Amino acid sequence: MKRAKISIIGAGNVGATAAHWAAAKELGDVVLVDVPQIDGVPQGKSLDLSQAAPIEGYDVRLTGATSYEATANSDVVIITAGLARKPGMSRDDLLIKNTEIVKSVTQQVVKYSPKSILLVVSNPLDAMVYVAYKASGFEPQRVIGMAGVLDTARYRCFIAAELDVSVEDIQALLLGGHGDDMVPLPRYTSVAGIPLPELLSEEKIQAIVKRTRSGGAEIVNFLKTGSAYYAPSAAVVQMAESIIKDKKRVLPCAAYCDKQYGVGGYFVGVPVKLGSQGVEQIIEVPLTTDEKKLMDASVDHVRQLVATIQI
Repeated sequence: MKRAKISIIGAGNVGATAAHWAAAKELGDVVLVDVPQIDGVPQGKSLDLSQAAPIEGYDVRLTGATSYEATANSDVVIITAGLARKPGMSRDDLLIKNTEIVKSVTQQVVKYSPKSILLVVSNPLDAMVYVAYKASGFEPQRVIGMAGVLDTARYRCFIAAELDVSVEDIQALLLGGHGDDMVPLPRYTSVAGIPLPELLSEEKIQAIVKRTRSGGAEIVNFLKTGSAYYAPSAAVVQMAESIIKDKKRVLPCAAYCDKQYGVGGYFVGVPVKLGSQGVEQIIEVPLTTDEKKLMDASVDHVRQLVATIQI
């Protein structure tokens, strides 16, 4: 059976770690690409990962390159390229520069892989996935943003720590934009099927929600010169796995919504079914009046970001 091909654009911490996760899972052959100015970096990291293969036992081919020809005929392309956040910098501060980067990257990617599915990690996420959608000319179901998987992972991590239980037993749901505008839904969150409000007080739940919203900033403040990369890369590779293996996982992702949730043509975080065709279904869940207000506010912020993009 033909192995899948995964190209990862950006050989920084997120991109290189995504290559590691993807190779370790044997999802397919991996191409790691970055700009010519750092020629040698994607090649060196790919070679290093290749030499780890006999130890870890994964049989995939890893290639590093500074040209997009190497990405030809990719099944999935993960876009991590862009400037990283620094202390005191919001995701929105990255908007203008990363718009230019993601637009250029996407145009090169689709030139060589017109049938691929694009997974966008670059920040500010909800705007960058819109940029990739416009620049690619792809059907919206083939352009997806990674945010919700990461945000729910942080949410689940903090819940597990508070309750002293396994992270495996926690199921959670978040809607809306990435970052401060995310909309956690405690009543759709459970521990081994037990609703979270039955296990934690409202005060503790809201404290966890607050920490989840600032989960990325908390890491930036610790690292000082960089941002999170282990969890973001693991999140996007989980999405890639569901697509490549046609697992049809239900995961929260930044997907194109029109009538769904009353969004009106933007990419926002919603639960979706991910399969070989990309987003195969957007799942709508009933929202309370308060949840709807939070969702609407989150969508409004996404609209404002998109309105400032020149594309």
